[in-house]
Order: sequence, then C-alpha cells, then structure tokens
Amino acid sequence: MPNRRFEMHQYRHILSRMRLGETDRQLAKAGWIGRKKAAALREHALREGWLNAARPLPEDAALAEALRRPTPRASSVSSVLAYKDEILSWREQGVQGVAIHQALVRKHGFTGHYSAVRRFLQQQEKKTRKPTVMLDFAPGEAAQVDFGAGPKLLDPRVGQVLPTSIFVMTLCWSRHQYAEIVTDQTVASWLSCHRRAFEFFGGVPSKVVIDNPKCAITRACYHDPEVQRSYAEFAEGYSFLISPCPPRDPQKKGIVESGVKYAKKNFLPLRDFRDLFDANGQLHEWVLGTAGQRLHGTTKEKPLVRFEAERAFLSALPDIPPELASWKKVALHGNCHVQFDKCFYSAPFRWIGEKLWLRASASVVRLYREHELVAVHPRLLRPGAKCTTPEHLPPDAIAYLMRDPQWCLKQAEAIGPATHALLEALFRDRVLDHLKAAQGVIRLGERFGNERLEAAAKRALDHGDPRYRTVKTILDRGLDQLADEPAPDSPLAEPYGGAGRYCRDTRQMFLFP
Repeated sequence: MPNRRFEMHQYRHILSRMRLGETDRQLAKAGWIGRKKAAALREHALREGWLNAARPLPEDAALAEALRRPTPRASSVSSVLAYKDEILSWREQGVQGVAIHQALVRKHGFTGHYSAVRRFLQQQEKKTRKPTVMLDFAPGEAAQVDFGAGPKLLDPRVGQVLPTSIFVMTLCWSRHQYAEIVTDQTVASWLSCHRRAFEFFGGVPSKVVIDNPKCAITRACYHDPEVQRSYAEFAEGYSFLISPCPPRDPQKKGIVESGVKYAKKNFLPLRDFRDLFDANGQLHEWVLGTAGQRLHGTTKEKPLVRFEAERAFLSALPDIPPELASWKKVALHGNCHVQFDKCFYSAPFRWIGEKLWLRASASVVRLYREHELVAVHPRLLRPGAKCTTPEHLPPDAIAYLMRDPQWCLKQAEAIGPATHALLEALFRDRVLDHLKAAQGVIRLGERFGNERLEAAAKRALDHGDPRYRTVKTILDRGLDQLADEPAPDSPLAEPYGGAGRYCRDTRQMFLFP
C-alpha cells in the first residue's frame, strides 16, 4: 500500500478493527494500512493502552497529539532568501515569477532554478492571504457594474479597426445581467448604458456598486469619494444610491467581475462580427439565451428564473426619463469662448479667465457661473464648429462686427453724397481692407458734425486722395471751411500732368472701376 497521510478518523477505525482481533496481515490485505505501518501503530497502541476494549478510544485531538511526528527540518536553505526584499518589492509592483527569475539571473548572476522562485512566492502568498466574506444581497437591493475589454471592430466612418469595451450590469441576487459593447468609456456612454440597462430590466435596483472609473468618480477615496456631477444628477433622477468600491479593491464587486470574465470567455471566442450593431445583436441573444438559461455556479438556479422573482422588488422607472447630461468644468478663454467636445461656445467676456460649469445634453449646452446661468447654446456636432452670441463679446468687438460695409455705406448716404462716394472708393480697393478706415470716417461726423465731414470728403475727392488720414487732416486744419480755389498753373503741369513716363495718378489707386 502506498505511503499516504491518514486522517484521525481512519486511525480510530483501524484501532477498532485491531480491538476486534484482526492481524496486521488482514488489515493490509483489506487495504486499510500497510503491514509495517500497522505494526508500528499496534506497538504504540499497546503502550498507550488503546487496544483495551474496556477503555474508550481517545478523541481525535488526543490521538493526533500522540501520533504527531516531529516536523522534519529543511534539508537546505532556499537559494533566493538572499534576495528576499528585492523579490517582494518586485512582486508588489505586479512582476511575474518568470520575469523575477530572469532579473535575478541578469542582475545577480543567480544560478538557481525558476522553481525556487516559484516556491518562495507561493509561501509568501500563503502568509499574506487575507480571508474574505461572501456578501449576501436581497432581491432588488443592488446591481454591480463594470467595463471589460471587448472585440476589435471595424469603424466604417474612419475605415479602421478600433478597440471596444463591454459594459456589464449584473443584478446581485438573480445574477441576471445586461451587456453592451461600446466604443468608449465617456460620461455619455456610461449614462446611456445605465439607462438602457434599467429599461432592459424594467426597473431600478436600490443601489449600484461600481469601481472608480473617471466617468463616475472624480476622486477615489475609502471614506469620502467624490462622484462625477453628471452621474450624481443621473442617480437622483432614477433614485438609486451610488456605492463605489474602495480604491484598488475590486473584490467588493466580484459578482460583476465574474460576469465580465464569463462574457469574455464564453461569448467572444469563435465569433465573427460585421460591425458594432451586429456585435450587440449577438450579445443580446447570448444574454437571454446562453447566459440567462445556464445553471449558475453559486445560486444553482437559472438567472432568468430567479429574475422573474426579483423583478417585483425593483423600483419603477420614472414616468419621464431624466435628461442625460454631461457636466464639466471649463475655462473661459480670452476669445470669450469655452471648448467642449472639440466645439466652441461663447460666454460673457467679463468672466474671462474663470472656471465655468458646462452642462451638455443631446441638444443644448448651458454654461453656469457657480449657480447662475450665463449662456445657452444649441449643441454642435461638427468638430471645430463655433456658436457665438454677440452680446457676450466686448463692446469694441461688437462694434467692429456690427459696423460692416453695408452699415457704413448706409450711414454715409445719410451724411451726404460726397461721404458716400468716398466710402465706396475705399471699399473698391481689392488689396487692402478699409473697413476700419470707413468706420473712422463715420466717427469723424460725431466729432466735427456731418456738414463739415461732407465738405471734407468732397475736398478729399477733388484732390484725388480718398483716405481717412486725408479727411481727418482737412478737418483738423479747418481746410473744409475754405473756399475752393483753382490749382495754380505750373510750367511743369503739361509735361508732368499725367502723361509722363513715371507719373503716378493717386486717383486711379481708388477710383478704378
């Protein structure tokens, strides 16, 4: 019979057969114990008086103490003890045993086998292993949520294969789950998946146990975690509590962790997906078929069967679903715009440099300063698009934008024909933008009066120089109030009056057709 370790109840049974008179040979032939081991046990039993039928057999604890052998001393010291601190440090960083063995060989010239490192790590894990507690949940009490790595799918919009994630929400009591494949883990996707999960279950659990993703928790903390404002508003609308796990402790939501692994190992292998729509269609069928009809390893029941009993304990869905909105703190830049989702939205210029709260729904973007609503815009979808409210800009910028060429010409027409002709000459320039010059000419009327401006414009046109500087100089020097005099004759007028080779007619610079 092979040498094996006996339990105390087996020793008690062998001793009782010895009391009945069976020999060592008979015990060995029956397969209870070897002859040598039976002889040693009989000798010890005679010495202790255990074969006396008048006396009861000892209890298991006393029998174990009497038969306990001294622990054999280790034949040799482990070859990795000299590097104990370094190995434990690497292990805390998540380095695997094979990599640790290779590092010891490369760094210290370690000559031992990998099995020495493996045995050392196993011993350390036994010493540091912490006990766990199975959590029990009542029907409708809680659901657990997590993301897992999904399949790589072709995105027809960009023509590239992109990674995806699997969103899984599992009801803790029935183990029925909702799963969906998404292309990102943004706040919008997080909230949308929650809504579709609640509609899939037909109700809302009392609390949702989550990890600490950035789309839900902005500051992970054991006692005082900070919830993302969008998720907090969503939880208020659906009346459930958010229960984040402690940091780096995913075992607190082991139900959904197992659900994610089950989906990745049972659903994803050996399947082909045309696109995201096809993948989610197959996943929905798998959830209601394979996953929902399987005999669960813990509950020993089918999840869909237990869900029929749990459905009545879920809270009812709200009559009007709460609006899905993302909150984000944004900075108002010097251009009087904030940036969100690659688009630009204006806000009052007096808050430049401050942080504003932005609330973006599917159709509207709202900006708040503390609790005050300061701007409302339609949601833009095209990257780089801009939505500007003129009242949000500073006065000088508004004036420049509102006083366009049409406005300037309309004002000049009211002043007089000369002023209108001068501005038309400015705007006919095909090289330089004279909008500021035209606006300046109009403002000169506010300072000197429209009559003097009209006279100055006429004098500038007569001299073939329709520029802002010319009109302003005429007004400053009072030349507009002088009587028009014919230009004095000059002996050089005829040869250089415009027909010369290098003569330049300034009037043609502005009065060309």
